Amino acid sequence: MFDRIINAQGERLDCTFHPGAAGADEIVVIGHGVTGHKDRPFLVALAEGLAAAGVPALRVSWSGNGGSEGQFADATITKEVADLGAVLDALRGYAVTFAGHSMGGAVGVLRASEDQRIRRLISLAGMVHVRAFAERHFGQLTPGRDLMWGKPGCVLSAAYWEDLRRIGTVVDLAPLISVPWLFVHGSNDSIVPVHDTREALARARGPKKFVELAGCDHVWEPDGTRRMVEEVVRWCLAVKAGKWRGWSA
Repeated sequence: MFDRIINAQGERLDCTFHPGAAGADEIVVIGHGVTGHKDRPFLVALAEGLAAAGVPALRVSWSGNGGSEGQFADATITKEVADLGAVLDALRGYAVTFAGHSMGGAVGVLRASEDQRIRRLISLAGMVHVRAFAERHFGQLTPGRDLMWGKPGCVLSAAYWEDLRRIGTVVDLAPLISVPWLFVHGSNDSIVPVHDTREALARARGPKKFVELAGCDHVWEPDGTRRMVEEVVRWCLAVKAGKWRGWSA
């Protein structure tokens, strides 16, 4: 089932499934950030940690990224939100938690604000002010020519830029999300400031928890991957056991 997830454009999404306990009816879908893919080491570690605790996980590369079909030039937040919808279509019968890293965090907020099939939400160094992020990191680049962070094949596209400008920020959608929501952010993140998470946290109205990992950057270095995985697994098991009631940050 998980090797034939097709988006609205007919593009196959590259996915890796990590089975948890036999007969489990819940799953954590893991989405990456801009210029990323499902095989980043900290995302693999997260999926393996969840599966070891009995919680199935599914790592996904958005279309145009990693091994998924499609063109990177067409990859936008809006298209990734639709890709996530295709994943949810394929997961009928599962209670879905979505865990999004960086720009994947914004994808999660946008989808969860309108789609009740996301039963729980996890933002890992989640982006909130997407236009400000793009202006800060890519404002000096020429669309159609320059590489994002110098990565081969990752040319800044006009479509990506215009999509971020249109969205602006997802912070105003936080009050629309009432499901349990975990925020994890490194204190030394220079890519997405921890202040973004604090703003979304303040606006979220459902059961919520915030974990700030001291000394960690955007990809959980120098030694934060293990700590991030432990926090996510602990939270998922607590929610499963119904121990999240009364949480607040």
